[in-house]
Amino acid sequence: MPRVVHFEIHADDPERAMRFYSSVFGWEFLEWKGPYEYWVIRTGPDGEPGINGGLVRRDPGGRGRSIIAFVCSIDVPSVDEYAERVTAHGGAIAIPKTALPGVGWLAYARDTEGNIIGLAQEDAEAR
Repeated sequence: MPRVVHFEIHADDPERAMRFYSSVFGWEFLEWKGPYEYWVIRTGPDGEPGINGGLVRRDPGGRGRSIIAFVCSIDVPSVDEYAERVTAHGGAIAIPKTALPGVGWLAYARDTEGNIIGLAQEDAEAR
């Protein structure tokens, strides 16, 4: 079955977005040496579950290329801790922590660019 193999963050201010994701999640950004501005995102060590992604400057002119996307959720050890980190680094909580019974906890946050990201914590005891 098809799996997510890459994600992309569109940002009005790439530098601000990189500071946010580096500070909150510890992600690393490497400038891509291609024909347009793009940064490769390394979310963790090779060989561990997860995917890497990219960051691109949002198209300021709109020229009919608006991005319609879906939410990616990030596995975190504590939704509460990461919700605090999000707000401390300029983001906001869009939907507060909610129990997914038998699965865990989920909250939706808004990054510094207005994008929604999920914060997911596994916890079989969540009620």
